[in-house]
Amino acid sequence: MTLGGTVCDRPRGPAGGRRAVSEKGTGGLLRLTPDRSFHARLHFLGAALSPTSLLRQPPRCLVYLCFLPTCGLLQMGNSYAGQLKTTRFEEVLHNSIEASLRSNSLVPRPVFSQLYLEAEQQLSALEGGGRVDNEEEEEEGEGALEQSCTPNPYQLHPPPEGSCTTDGFCQAGKDLRLVSISSEAIDVPAGFLLVGAKSPSLPDHLLVCAVDKRFLPDDNGHNALLGFSGNCVGCGKKGFCYFTEFSNHINLKLTTQPKKQKHLKYYLIRNAQGALTKGPLICWKGSEFRSRQMPAGAGSSSLFLPLESAGPPAPFPSEPGPGVNPSIPLGALQAGPASDHPALTAAVGPAVFNGKDSPKHQPPVKTHLSAVPRPSALGILANAGPPKKRHKGWSAESPSAAGGGNRAKCESAGLTCVPQVGLVGPASVTFPVVASGEPVSVPDNLLKICQAKPVIFKGHGNFPYLCGNLNDVVVSPLLYTCYQNSQSISRAYEQYGASTMQPISEEMQLLLTVYYLVQLAADQVPLMEDLEQIFLRSWRESHLTEIRQYQQAPPQPFPPAPSAVAPVTSAQLPWLAGLAASSCNNSVHVIECAYSLAEGLSEMFRLLIEGKLAKTNYVVIICACRSPAIDSCIAVTGKYQARILSESLLTPAEYQKEVNYELVTGKVDSLGAFFSTLCPEGDIDILLDKFHQENQGHSSSSLTASSVTKSAPLDVSGTPACTSSQLEGHSIRPFQLAVAQKLLSHVCSIADSSTQNLDLGSFEKVDFLICIPPSEVTYQQTLFHVWHSGVLLELGLEKEHVTKQRVEQYVLKLDAEAQTKFKVFLQNSFQNPHTLFVLIHDHAHWDLVSSAVHNLYSQSDPSVGLVDRLLNCKEVKEAPNIVTLHVTSFPYALQTQHTLISPYNEIHWPASYSNGVDLYPENKKYFGLSEFIESTLSGHSLPLLRYDSSFEAMVTALGKRFPRLHSAVIRTFVLVQHYAAALMAVSGLSHMKSYTSVETLEITQNLLSAPKQCPCGHGLMVLLRVPCSPLAAVAYERLAHVRARLALEEHFEIILGNPSSGISIGKHFLKQLKMWQKIEDAEWRPQTYLELEGLPCILIFSGVDPHGESLPRSLRYCDLRLINSSCLVRTALEQELGLAASFVSSEVPLEKGARPEALESDAEKLSSTDNEDEELVTEGSTSEKRSPVKRERSRSHDSASSSLSSKASSSAPGGEPSAQPAGPSQGEQARSPQPCGPSEEGRAPGERKRARAAGRGPPSVISRHSPGLAPQPDPGLKSCQRSIQGSVPSSSSQLSSSGSSSSSTAAPAGPLVLQATQCSVTRACRQPPVVFLPKLVYDVVTSTDSSGLPKAASLLPSPAVMWASSFRPLLSKTMTSTEQSLYYRQWTVPRPSHMDYGNRAEGRVDGFHPRRLLLSGPPQIGKTGAYLQFLSILSRMLIRLTEVDVYDEEESNIHLRDEADWQYLQLTDPWPDLELFKKLPFDYTIHDPKYQDASLICSHHQRIKSEDRGTHRKPDDLYVRRQTARMRLSKYAAYNTYHHCEQCHQYMGSHPRYQLYESTLHAFAFSYSMLGEEIQLHFIIPKSKEHHFVFSQPGGQLESMRLPLVTDKSHEYIKSPTFTPTTGRHEHGLFNLYHAMDGASHLHVLVVKEYEMAIYKKYWPNHIMLVLPSIFNSAGVGAAHFLIKELSYHNLELERNRQEELGIKPQDIWPFIVISDDSCVMWNVVDMDGGGGERSREFSWTERNVSLKHIMQHIEAAPNITHYALIGLRKWSSKTGSREVREPFSRCHVHDFIILNVDLTQNVQYNQNRFMCDDVDFNLRVHSAGLLLCRFNRFSVMKKQIAVGGHRSFHITSKVSGNPMAVVPSQYICAPDSKHTFLAAPAQLLLEKFLQHHSHRFFPLSLKNHGHPVLSVDCYLNLGSQISVCYVSSRPHSLNISCSDFMFSGLLLYLCDSFVGAGFLKKFHFLKGATLCVICQDRNSLRQTVVRLELEDEWQFRLRDEFQTANAKEDRPLFFLTGRHI
Repeated sequence: MTLGGTVCDRPRGPAGGRRAVSEKGTGGLLRLTPDRSFHARLHFLGAALSPTSLLRQPPRCLVYLCFLPTCGLLQMGNSYAGQLKTTRFEEVLHNSIEASLRSNSLVPRPVFSQLYLEAEQQLSALEGGGRVDNEEEEEEGEGALEQSCTPNPYQLHPPPEGSCTTDGFCQAGKDLRLVSISSEAIDVPAGFLLVGAKSPSLPDHLLVCAVDKRFLPDDNGHNALLGFSGNCVGCGKKGFCYFTEFSNHINLKLTTQPKKQKHLKYYLIRNAQGALTKGPLICWKGSEFRSRQMPAGAGSSSLFLPLESAGPPAPFPSEPGPGVNPSIPLGALQAGPASDHPALTAAVGPAVFNGKDSPKHQPPVKTHLSAVPRPSALGILANAGPPKKRHKGWSAESPSAAGGGNRAKCESAGLTCVPQVGLVGPASVTFPVVASGEPVSVPDNLLKICQAKPVIFKGHGNFPYLCGNLNDVVVSPLLYTCYQNSQSISRAYEQYGASTMQPISEEMQLLLTVYYLVQLAADQVPLMEDLEQIFLRSWRESHLTEIRQYQQAPPQPFPPAPSAVAPVTSAQLPWLAGLAASSCNNSVHVIECAYSLAEGLSEMFRLLIEGKLAKTNYVVIICACRSPAIDSCIAVTGKYQARILSESLLTPAEYQKEVNYELVTGKVDSLGAFFSTLCPEGDIDILLDKFHQENQGHSSSSLTASSVTKSAPLDVSGTPACTSSQLEGHSIRPFQLAVAQKLLSHVCSIADSSTQNLDLGSFEKVDFLICIPPSEVTYQQTLFHVWHSGVLLELGLEKEHVTKQRVEQYVLKLDAEAQTKFKVFLQNSFQNPHTLFVLIHDHAHWDLVSSAVHNLYSQSDPSVGLVDRLLNCKEVKEAPNIVTLHVTSFPYALQTQHTLISPYNEIHWPASYSNGVDLYPENKKYFGLSEFIESTLSGHSLPLLRYDSSFEAMVTALGKRFPRLHSAVIRTFVLVQHYAAALMAVSGLSHMKSYTSVETLEITQNLLSAPKQCPCGHGLMVLLRVPCSPLAAVAYERLAHVRARLALEEHFEIILGNPSSGISIGKHFLKQLKMWQKIEDAEWRPQTYLELEGLPCILIFSGVDPHGESLPRSLRYCDLRLINSSCLVRTALEQELGLAASFVSSEVPLEKGARPEALESDAEKLSSTDNEDEELVTEGSTSEKRSPVKRERSRSHDSASSSLSSKASSSAPGGEPSAQPAGPSQGEQARSPQPCGPSEEGRAPGERKRARAAGRGPPSVISRHSPGLAPQPDPGLKSCQRSIQGSVPSSSSQLSSSGSSSSSTAAPAGPLVLQATQCSVTRACRQPPVVFLPKLVYDVVTSTDSSGLPKAASLLPSPAVMWASSFRPLLSKTMTSTEQSLYYRQWTVPRPSHMDYGNRAEGRVDGFHPRRLLLSGPPQIGKTGAYLQFLSILSRMLIRLTEVDVYDEEESNIHLRDEADWQYLQLTDPWPDLELFKKLPFDYTIHDPKYQDASLICSHHQRIKSEDRGTHRKPDDLYVRRQTARMRLSKYAAYNTYHHCEQCHQYMGSHPRYQLYESTLHAFAFSYSMLGEEIQLHFIIPKSKEHHFVFSQPGGQLESMRLPLVTDKSHEYIKSPTFTPTTGRHEHGLFNLYHAMDGASHLHVLVVKEYEMAIYKKYWPNHIMLVLPSIFNSAGVGAAHFLIKELSYHNLELERNRQEELGIKPQDIWPFIVISDDSCVMWNVVDMDGGGGERSREFSWTERNVSLKHIMQHIEAAPNITHYALIGLRKWSSKTGSREVREPFSRCHVHDFIILNVDLTQNVQYNQNRFMCDDVDFNLRVHSAGLLLCRFNRFSVMKKQIAVGGHRSFHITSKVSGNPMAVVPSQYICAPDSKHTFLAAPAQLLLEKFLQHHSHRFFPLSLKNHGHPVLSVDCYLNLGSQISVCYVSSRPHSLNISCSDFMFSGLLLYLCDSFVGAGFLKKFHFLKGATLCVICQDRNSLRQTVVRLELEDEWQFRLRDEFQTANAKEDRPLFFLTGRHI
């Protein structure tokens, strides 16, 4: 690799081994162009790149500068080196840096390229950051490694539409089989070979392919490039870069990940005849080595990191895995390197060869990585095969091979294992990592002399033994891993083309590392991630041309690259490194060794002992004696850096252990002794005792006095003036509701997917269990939320008055007892399959340890790995009724390549703003991490995030003095000391101020003064975070002691918050809390921190991690100065900062400037605002005063510059305010907001301003804050500013003052203003808390990268994961949560200890669990409320899913029945008695409520009063207005396509085993005379239903549908075939009759229109379809009924003939069919309970749900059933009275669900033209034919309201396109030949609709004239509700009512046939003026009918009385003629 921009690969030796020395490199100089000497250039570079010159640039560009050496430093060509003008250089440098900072996706132009290579101007920046798949997966073997494969893209992409998929052919359809094309001439490009590929589906054939030979191995099985490049020899398509893509193209049809090793089997050669034949096998030997074949099962262990899982070569046990690159200070790997291989230490024995001394095939010497050791039972594979291809060759004789075996031994010995949280981690790996040659002795007194343990990072090559005082030095392999990772970068790009890209060279890596270290500031710690990014950018820059060339974008024109320049050689390296380090003021020292690193290390130890490296932070040791390779290591010797790095190598368990050890052994006593020497007046304890004695017996403390006086009014009045402490009631915020709905929609989408993973329809209720970490406070908090949310009552899990004990069943604390409770949950889920259990895993990022790790180390904490053991157990994964919801603020560890959660099942908390629109307006604003960071930008007053520089300085000084103490111990002791001194200072010992820091003093002042500012004594909370429990206990004891000695026990409480225990507080404070919260219960104790609202307290919050505890609004200060700054991991950082997240009232806008705490605490501000009554300080000017660069960070973050407040603090020992100038005293006010102390600062900008203004009056403060302030205080302010000026400071700004009454004596307006805003809790609601951080953390949190993304976000996301590759784009600031999730899913892999580690091995490619969801949202934003709300709405939805809206309407026209004739005698008969039934009269009246707007049918025994029939509703509103009732679905319901359950999977054809539901299409023709042609129908018959049909043999023609016998009595099946005509309801039609039929066998046929066939087939693959001919595509339901009946009769004839041959009589064949609506949902039966006698009217009855099978079998068993023509059921209604059910049978109309005897009704047809009322029409025809219609009144059918399809699918629109006008019914007819707009609708539909709405135009006399109906011959048409009709049949022998006494008002002749004659009509009498309407198919037949019926004798016609439907001629309109009776 060159330093410049082109590739310069080292030549390889003949066998691929490393060349000894390049002929160009012998002299140690680069080969240069002739015109300039090398030295001249480097002289210039040394100056230009010296850190001093670079440091003049803004600090944030420093990291970038380390790329400069890569950027073509030495490509100067003929430029004029050294003669460059500085301005030009600076300009270019500045521009380059600026460009790089602005861009996060473009590779910036190198500075030197811009200066010297102007010819390359056209090179545009490369697009970096796109996804690049690492192709080294191609190299993995097939066994153990498959678990780490990325999802197989081959399986994700179906073949393109229309492509060929035949085996042996490519997708273009060309033959590839060797036998077919062996003799054809094949064009093979240069460098390509023909090879034979084996296809699993064609075992006997080879497929011919052309493959680039560079990707094939040589004869020894070596040197095949990664990846693939090939062409298709069939269609000639070229350039396949992925074998996956190629295998798709040639139709290999693989079920596993395509691998070239597996499928490319033979070379193909031409024989003597020139024909292609199979040649030798391709030798893939190398890959077999790499795939590590071992005994069966070895590869499946989920604990071992796959060698090449994601890029970099896999590590040795002591070296972290592929992408360990922690973002922690070089080496702060939390789980520790060895934790990647938890079980390895036992396994690595002396027998492990690292390839040096082992037999022939050896790996490259540089990567001591070839075999990941396995448990010794499996044996260790010594031969690890050839190197990865990018490494520069390898050789068994490599000079450094010596000592390899020893090195391996040493490495294994170097692992000291300490079980930690169930992991193995290295206890600071203090043994050498790899050693060679002579040992190096570590000096004995090293730590004492150096005051820190040096941390040595192994770099390249060999590392010597260390011996001697090994405890004083730490050795880490992390840098080595980082180097290895970046070596793998180039592979990712190689997929772009065949050209080999040289990885970044070792020399270059080391040089860049030196540059990086040189530019680090004295207080900065090196970060691995920074270094990786430097390597990545440098490599990209140098390969810009090649990368672009192979990117898929079209290549852009650019000039040829400059000629290659020789790379840096190892001989030049020490010199260049020394040059780089020469100007950094000795912070980096380079040692060059002649023979080995050992001498360099010895030299370093010598210099350290001699004190010559006192100012040196980093020592770089280089040994370049082995010319082709280098040995290097880097030692961190800076005390600050070394301490942080060595501590960061400790795992959390080791850290706790170390601290415990120091506390127990008394090591810390020396620290206490040191503190006692600091105070001139002796030890602090002596001072405290003295103070205690002086003040004993009398309460002279100002604080005590004030608290006594303050509390008096509380006791007297009982109702304090302050009401701010009321805890908020439980209410759902708009955000929470939105999130709950998103969760619900995700659950629904799982249910709706075709995978059948969740059958919501089968669940009746919801149950849940919330799992939380083992924190007592979190447990109580969750119980509180559940209890108050009312969710238990809503879910019906508990009745009224839920007790807390009952709630505890639903919350599970994951501790030792959790397992028992969880088993009960699992048992419940198993026993209640119809309950949906939601398992909520709150705080889901906690404890991700694999249970396998726990099993290995079961002696560790039993709760470790508990989450995995419980939530990932087989029962939970497989239970179909458990949905798991992970809830967390930090989801990153659950977003890896192996996650179980599908990206589609992630729900992210929504952003509150979108395009500037507030999506969910709330009266509170969430204040989280980004807002805290924003507050640190200038333009805000005092930032909310700060660090304490004096504290940090003290810690650093003590760290040097006490090198053996852990810095956590030192920090804790210093901080406690600061608090003690501050408490003493505030209590009157003012000289103690100099022993504390400004920040701590501010906190204690506000803590103590806040309660005095509030009438109730409300105070504020200070959170002191001490992660280490033993240290927290020490801090608690110490602070309690100080408080006791200062007599402050009743002023504030100190609470030790420990996860394992509850909260305990003193009696005095308990009493106060009860009074504030109005609690009567004597036993009450606060159980959550939220209940401490308003309590003045210091909460010492311990525990390694917070567990989701919420803090009260009175939290004022979040003191995080003690958090473990070494664990720089995104989750850890955000978790700690999340403690301060809160909601602030958004009534007063929190703008810039409206930030906490007065800005005057800025030293510069004090003077400027002192007397600025009139001056308005605008935002711009204030920030300019503060800092020269406007958007630089505010200078007030650290105590030195930020505040004079404490130093100007004015409390004399007695507590009386000392008179001080108003200006400085105001400073105090700044830090300690007067009215109610600190809580005011963060949370109430508005009020704070008023108070401060009242206190000192500069309106500048007001104007600087939000302009939206309420104006009322202003007049008061203006008037009293001056008068208050003198007095108020004493009360409002010197917070330690005794409550002097100056505020009340000020001008009257003053107290009002102050009074209104006194309470700290009130203020706390309006401002977020102030957060103090360690400096290191502060720097990470507040620094941003070039895109503006906070540095913290680009850290390693979680300690449980690692980066998949160092070749990854950076996160971008603009990424949404979803995009971040996808980023982490692509670029992170779990460590072996992570519970998801083994997930990919589970067989499914995607590995996602279908019923797992992840909800993520910022901390404390309300996720608990959201998921509880989700449970409520999920429960409501399930109830809704088990309910259905059914029509619930009373039967109409009941009053028209003639009671006398209406008796069926035997009320208890189960079946009708035929003889009795025949005597019943037929009831012509239509009672079905859906026809209540239809024309009434008159019969001779009815006389209708005209007023009885009014218009009930507009027919158009039929659907809208019909009454429905919500019913619970019974187990016998019919379902639509949304129902999925286990039982009916097979029935529906959606079961995986039944996916092969092939259906066959069968034509079935029969002739029908009325249509005058043969009808051809098509049946679609699934294979599973073919047994219902008879097929011809042979030929398989459909002959008939099998029919049973009348005599069959089996109860196993339903005899009658069911036909369901349907249109537009493929999803919503209720065709799933499985449950309705109670599982009984039945034949069900869907009757569909031709154009809907495909969609119905898709939704109902296992249903038989009868497809109507295409001529019926626009027909109505009449056509379907007509064809069903005709087909059934034809089939009956066929079956009779067929079975007659079998000896069965024709009359024994079952003649019935069922015609059912597609909306029949449930069926009921009435149970009678006869009270009195047979005729008694006293009887009771009940109605219950039964199966359709029960009803059908009952009816089919009826005696004499074949004598009935039509049988039906009553329509269900809740209003049904006993009168309707008393008669068991009626002879009347039947609808919706009918059982039709096709034999008896052979001569009665449905009218195929009808759209509406065709069933009424048919009923009348059947009755008039003398046949029996019977309705079973004790059976009823419920019809579901379905809003789509059915008759509503017919829309009448204009035929003229683009005419949007609605067409009204009056326009449905027109005069013939008129220019009327024609309509696109069938003529029959227009006619029926017109008559329904406008028949009064034709029959004016009939309107409301029910005594004189319209005579309707042979048909029933609906003429609207106001016109009655009388139906008569013209057929001979038909039954008609007696019409002799009727005078008709009209006559309707509709398409009358030859039976209607003139004589027939003359029998009827008409009123004078009655009207006639004759309807015919065309005008000709109209005239013929008039003549044939002699109508002109009695009726008068006029020309203008002729009409037609508004159809075009081609649509065959209907014509009608009207006339008047003469």
